[in-house]
Amino acid sequence: MKIKLIAEIGCNHQGNYAQAVEMIKVIKKYCNVDHVKFQKRNPKKLLTKNEYNSPHPNSHNSFGKTYGLHREKLEFSIGSHKKLKNYCNKNKVIYSTSVWDVDSAKQIIKLKPKYIKIPSACNTDYSLLSYIFKNYNGEIHISIGMTNKKEEEEIINLAKNFKRNKDVILYACTSDYPVKARDICLLEIVRLKKMYGKIIKGIGFSGHHYGISADIAAAALGARWIERHFTLDRTMKGTDHAASLEPEGLKKLRRDLNLLEESYKLKPKEILNCEVAQREKLKRFKK
Repeated sequence: MKIKLIAEIGCNHQGNYAQAVEMIKVIKKYCNVDHVKFQKRNPKKLLTKNEYNSPHPNSHNSFGKTYGLHREKLEFSIGSHKKLKNYCNKNKVIYSTSVWDVDSAKQIIKLKPKYIKIPSACNTDYSLLSYIFKNYNGEIHISIGMTNKKEEEEIINLAKNFKRNKDVILYACTSDYPVKARDICLLEIVRLKKMYGKIIKGIGFSGHHYGISADIAAAALGARWIERHFTLDRTMKGTDHAASLEPEGLKKLRRDLNLLEESYKLKPKEILNCEVAQREKLKRFKK
């Protein structure tokens, strides 16, 4: 049972390329995690004029005078993404990116990543989904936070229409930052497996909660991709840091997922070798 763990850097690099590189180093060398994910969007096309020119809803986390300028500050150019992917390749890390619009999808597809992510916010942008299904040959990961069941079915049907459903990894997700335990709803993983397990490639879990216990439970329930936001410091400026794991947390999560992989099986024989001595010492037989 191989469980893949994705450290989502997202925008936690704060628009600083050197900080993004440092985060990759920590993710790989200290946390022993092999997958990282960024984000790519075109704020001028993604946002309406009013959205672009309005102030950030939380001024404390803003990197610009308007929400649009804030988003621009956190964006890397496609050239920077190419450099990050090359850096990942040299360090045996798998690079990936969430894309928020068709322009971004076109740019990222040219980098030929192993997989591309569709965030919950964009999973009903059918022009974006259709473009990716038609023009990208890798795995397509899709989060379904804040998505109703009708929309969920439409996403899967669209993938089937393009004959891409076997390339889809569907992520159970609750879109809150951070999300309370009562709203994680881990049994959605079981539902998704029952509904789509034979139709798509696999089920994942994208979490924005505190701690790592829910991630372990998600993997035990059948999620084979676990995605968590990553930060060097949860107190840093920015919306996602509070719902992110710091290096020690990510390291422990990878360790515990490895232990789960090792333990997730039936006993290969009735009495294990490690039990023999204890059986001889402790077992009480009554006739």
